Parts: sequence; structure tokens; C-alpha cells
Amino acid sequence: MKAMKQLAAMVLSVIMVLALAAPAFAAGDTYTITAPNNGHTYEVYQIFTGDLHDGVLSNVKWGKNGTGTEGQAVSAEIITELTGTTGSDTAKLEVISKYVNLENDEFGTVKGGSTLDVPGGYYLIKDVDGALEGEEDAYTLYVVEVVGDVTISPKSDVPTSEKKVQDFNDTEGVTATSSNWQDSADWDIGDKVPFQLKGTVAENYDNYKVYQFIFHDKESAGLTFDPYSVKVYVDGTEIETGFEVKTSGLDDDCTFEVVFEDLKKIDSVHAGSVITVEYESELNSKAVIGSEGNPNTMHLEFSNNPNDEQGGETGETPDDTVIVFTYKTVINKVDGENKPLTGAEFTLEKKVKDDEAEGGYKWVAITSVKNDEGTTFTFSGLDDGDYRLTETKTPDGYNTIDPIEFTVTAEHDILSDNPALTSLTGEATTGEIEFTSNTTTGSLTADVVNQSGATLPETGGMGTTLFYIVGGILVLGAGILLITRRRMSMMDEQ
Repeated sequence: MKAMKQLAAMVLSVIMVLALAAPAFAAGDTYTITAPNNGHTYEVYQIFTGDLHDGVLSNVKWGKNGTGTEGQAVSAEIITELTGTTGSDTAKLEVISKYVNLENDEFGTVKGGSTLDVPGGYYLIKDVDGALEGEEDAYTLYVVEVVGDVTISPKSDVPTSEKKVQDFNDTEGVTATSSNWQDSADWDIGDKVPFQLKGTVAENYDNYKVYQFIFHDKESAGLTFDPYSVKVYVDGTEIETGFEVKTSGLDDDCTFEVVFEDLKKIDSVHAGSVITVEYESELNSKAVIGSEGNPNTMHLEFSNNPNDEQGGETGETPDDTVIVFTYKTVINKVDGENKPLTGAEFTLEKKVKDDEAEGGYKWVAITSVKNDEGTTFTFSGLDDGDYRLTETKTPDGYNTIDPIEFTVTAEHDILSDNPALTSLTGEATTGEIEFTSNTTTGSLTADVVNQSGATLPETGGMGTTLFYIVGGILVLGAGILLITRRRMSMMDEQ
């Protein structure tokens, strides 16, 4: 917009009189305004014209974009008001803004290292409105210069942002610290995964009257955001007001947003402040196993036009993505001849650090798999760490295996713009098992062998059969004797 109310609170420099070391120029000379080669296009607005000599502008007349009649002399009262302006750049610009009309067409434009020839005078230089919408850039503060030859020296800055995920090992008992926030992590399905967003406030923060600051976060289907876990910090100190966590009514396909409508309302925020958002999301049953992982992406939206009093024009930082990996173990049940064997069941446990338990560790059941008819047992959604595989049902006619303990080790990029799973291994610590690794599928596959029971040798030839025959004769004889005695007893009674 080119409305007067959009003239915001800062200028790069205001030089009306007494400019240091300014050369002398004759009346009627022309001068050049030179643009930096920074991708911006600048509009030049002529407020006054005049004769420039040793930094003093004399014979001051209204220019093309002044609020007076072009070519007529500017009153002494206005000159006195302007030359007497002191204080901050904000205060100076509020006075200057009364005498420039941005509704008129600009005097000219300049960009990409080019120059614009102008007569001596007093000029306001600004970015073209709307040119940076949605970009990772900020508008230049209005520049007000007495020309002389001048090269525009824009003062603009943008925030930076980053996203991290925390990674620590249950078995080793490593806890959350400031040092293990990184770009990738591995977790068990069902775990609450800690995430962190950071945004650093731009150095020209003081130039804004209103400053929007909005974290946009998009999770994959394998992560479930917990809105009640959100905590917000300014330079390490937690705050509880001044922001809103939004999970509905979002129009950019994000999972949630943490919205600061105006950081200026938070007294502790200043240029260079670090705003931190921490939260948890559960790694759920939809989690992708293997190298594709479960990405989580964020960017920061921020006010980028200090000349906009409402702070409504915004830019965005680049997307930053972290990935949560998870794995699976596949057990194939075979017999001693390496043939598939049915009828087994298994339980998988994880070794977890617990200072209160005996030995400082405890075994926690991860899952049990029953597969009476099948021969393959898959344990999905595993982190790195130590595990124990126990056969809880043994196929008929086979010997139960001793529990097998093994360690899962994974390597993934912890500081990278494109984090990736680089290796996955499994190694037995007790028992016999050999894993085959596939990082793409995130799987560790192994055969577990059951040996058949033994048919023990017998001695004595027909001895068993003879025992059966003799036993039968004795039973038959006992029956006959019993019947005979009963008959004799009955005869005696008669």
C-alpha cells in the first residue's frame, strides 16, 4: 500500500543540513542514486528540490512527491520543524512523513547496481510494495537522503530458525541434555519423542511497531502431536502467555502452529532473542520402518516490512526437517535341517537403565508374538539398544532354546540438512544368532534353530512284551479266583 499511515518507524539516515565532509556542487547540477545488487527494486520519491552546497540544501522547493505544490517554495516553518527534529529515527520519520505523498507515481526506480540521475534535493527511497511476499527476505527501511551522489545502504534483517529432535538410549540411560538435540533420532513405537523449534529475532526488531512470529510445524502420519506438552521459552526463561497453540483452522497443511501475533507485547523480547518451543509427539503404529523414516518439518513466518505499521506483511524461513527412525527384527523359526518350523511363540524384552533395580537395569517386555501356524515372527518399531528374545512356546518334539540377548546399533546423520540412516546392525551377546541387515526396510533378520528331541535307546529285547503277557495272565487268574470264591460262599449259605 502507498498510504501515508504505512510510513513506519525507521529511516536509514536523515540528513538535512551539516552533512559531514560533503562536497560542494553548483546549483542545477544532477547527482546519482546507486542501488545495491541485492535483488531489491527501489522506488525513489522526491520530497524537495534545491541547491546543494557543503551539505546544506538551499532554495528549497516542493518536489514531485511532496505534499505541497510542485515548484513552489517550502515555508520557513516547515524547514525549521524538520531541521529541529531530534531523537530516534522513529521520531524523525514521523515528522518527515507529514511532507511526502506516496500516492503519486514515484520519481523513478533503481535496482541491481543501476543508477538514477536526479537533481539536488531531498528524497525518500523504499522497496516496491508486495515484491517480497512469502520470501525469505525483508523490506528495506525507508531511506531519506539529501542528494548528493548516494549509494543506498539498506538496513534489513530476517530471523533464522531451526528444528531439532532429541535422541537418547534407554539401555545406556542417557537422559535429555542440551547436547543431544540433533537432526535425526531413533525411537520405539509408543515412545513420546521430544522436539524443539528455535527462532532468532531479527537484528532490526526495534524498527517494527508490530512483529508477528509464527512457528509452522508439519508432522508425518507416524507422529501424533501432543498439544498439552508445549512449552515456550524466551532466552531460556519459560513464558506462559503471549502466544497461542493452534491445531485447527490452518490453511497450509500444517499439524499445528505456535502463534505470536505481536512479539512486541512480550517485554523480555529484544533484537537477537531466541524463542524456543519444545513439545512431544508419540511415535505411533503408522510409523514408517526403515530409511524413509518419519519426517517432521517446520518453518518460521515473520513480519518483514518495518514500514507496515500493522505488521501484516510477512516472509518465511526455509523449511527445516528432522527424521525419526525406527526398526524391526524378523525371526525365522527353522529346524536343524534349516526347514521352516511351526508351533513356536516368542517374547521380546528390552534392557532399560533403572538405578533402583538390581544391577542397575531391568528387562521390559516389548511384545509377544504368537504364530502357531506360521514360521516368521516380526517385532516392529524398535529403537537401538539391548534386547532379549525368549521362546515361550516350543514346537512339539523340539528342545526349547535358551534366551538370546542381542544389541541393535544404528548410525544416522545427527547434523545434516538431509538426515539419513547410514547403518543398522544386530549382534548377539549371549546365545547363537546371526543377523542380516537391510537399512532400506530397517530390518534385522535371523534364523532361530530348534533341535529335535532325542529317541533314547532301549535294552532287554522281548522283556517288555513278556511283562505284558504275564501281567495279563495274572489279571485273568485273579478274576477266576474271585468268581469261584463267591460261588462257594453262596452254596454254604444254602
